Amino acid sequence: MKKQRPGTRVSPDGFLMLLSVASLFIVMTACSSGKGAAEAKKPNIIVILADDIGYSDIGAYGSEIRTPNLDRLAAGGIRFTHFYNTARCSPSRASLLTGLYPHQAAMGHLATRPLWDEPGYLDDLNKNSATIAEVLREAGYSTYMTGKWHLYGMKASDLPVGAERDTTNWPLQRGFDRFFGHLSGSCSYWDPFTLLSGNRYITPGDGFYYTDAISDTTVKFIQEHPAGKPFFFYVAYYAAHWPLHAPEDAIAMYDGIYDIGWDSLRAQRFSRQKELGAITENHRLSDRTETIPAWEDETMKEWQSRRMETYAAMIDIMDQGIGRIIKALEEKGELDNTIILYMQDNGACAEPVLTNRMTQPLTDEEKVLKPYPKDQILTARKPEYTRDGRFIRSGRGVMAGPADTWVAYGEEWANASNTPYRYYKSMVHEGGITTPLIVHWPEGISRKGSIADQPGHLIDILPTCLELAGVKYPDEFNGTNTVAPEGLSLLPAFEGKKLDREFLFWEHEGNRAIRIGNWKLVSKVAKPMEFTADDENAWELYDLEKDPSETENLAARHPEKVKEMAAKWEEEAVRLKSKPWPWDENSRLQGN
Repeated sequence: MKKQRPGTRVSPDGFLMLLSVASLFIVMTACSSGKGAAEAKKPNIIVILADDIGYSDIGAYGSEIRTPNLDRLAAGGIRFTHFYNTARCSPSRASLLTGLYPHQAAMGHLATRPLWDEPGYLDDLNKNSATIAEVLREAGYSTYMTGKWHLYGMKASDLPVGAERDTTNWPLQRGFDRFFGHLSGSCSYWDPFTLLSGNRYITPGDGFYYTDAISDTTVKFIQEHPAGKPFFFYVAYYAAHWPLHAPEDAIAMYDGIYDIGWDSLRAQRFSRQKELGAITENHRLSDRTETIPAWEDETMKEWQSRRMETYAAMIDIMDQGIGRIIKALEEKGELDNTIILYMQDNGACAEPVLTNRMTQPLTDEEKVLKPYPKDQILTARKPEYTRDGRFIRSGRGVMAGPADTWVAYGEEWANASNTPYRYYKSMVHEGGITTPLIVHWPEGISRKGSIADQPGHLIDILPTCLELAGVKYPDEFNGTNTVAPEGLSLLPAFEGKKLDREFLFWEHEGNRAIRIGNWKLVSKVAKPMEFTADDENAWELYDLEKDPSETENLAARHPEKVKEMAAKWEEEAVRLKSKPWPWDENSRLQGN
């Protein structure tokens, strides 16, 4: 029998009980408003960002995955049900840290390597945007970060073997006192590419697993933080981005759970979401994408189940780490005066990632072990061999989990992760941009266990953090004029008040959207970064109050509304630097 990792599951009934218990202990204090709290004692702030996780993958939002610690935060705080990201990792991270739309921060695509000269697509975080960490450090906060950065346009000379490195956009140079994590996009959980401690490249030790390392280093930084000084902590988990890597004992805890298949899983989650209040009675379960077979027609059920079991284990391990962070705050007596905000960088990821073909047996050459030294710094995000010498396998049929595998869970399970929405990461329909937002702050939130149903966005995180700290955003920083944040403070929403917002805007790879009130205009290109005349007018229109799942396109019924909102999108696209688009026929996606 395999040893089980610690952790328990909170059932929907159990979560509802947590909500009921929390409501019995509502305490109205002078700290109920963020402004009053900031004047009395500046709160600690922890922003937790998860990677490539769908709207329904957390227990408090309908999942069967064990997330008791996030469920605890939700039961003692606020759940937002219409909170948005920017559909992709680098743009979302730029918006979160700067309060700007990604193109304003020069992060219109991906921080992989600089591709274009257009201001909105330099893909290297610009200097006209001061980060939360930069502003709060100037105001007396200690600033810490662990996890995935991905805001730096890496050049060949910056790789670990390079003699010269431009570190000006590394975390320590963008406001953080301490940093542990990786610079790039994708990497192995067992041996991460561009792993840093501060500004120094490092290699993992024995027994290393990246999610646990992020959690444990976060706990270490909290424990070492000096008393009497507030801190800002950005915990950017890499989970549950591909490749699907997790310890075998963690995967075993989900053995057999996903044998029901994606169709039944979506139906179960949809029912649970309504029970928990994560969606409304107006939500409809969107149709399964036509490219996804019915589960009964799937010919590789064991392989498919294993992919989802591994993905669930990755989220479970992250939640256990969040539990250790909560415990560290409790032990220091800081939990009550710490606001924790949990969110995700985009919707579920449907990228096939080397699974469009069947795996092939290892060749004689590939069977030969080719280990390399423990202190050797990686120079590729996906090395050909593991550090102990095993060839890294990919393709349909490769069972996810071990270090010598490199697969994702594909569109089939991504569709279930995004229940009840359509589409995925990179697209700006609700499935690509909707994220849970859990806010927990014992001293500052009186509406414990409540739901906030008004729209919010990652651009709101910086203004919220600054208001919590009683700090004004600077007009100038490091001798450079800054661009004023686009977002709003969420503090009024914590008290059930309405946010005064004109619109929300999206663009990624030609996928476009704008939300004004309850109306949303949205379009998906046929091919990313190959915008055509047909794409220009392929607008869809939805009333998100009556149809939040985007199942009934109203564009033909309201042509004047489409025209009006499309004009507004064009106007804002120019102002926000998402146009002109720099793409040409030679442009190709770089991946992340």
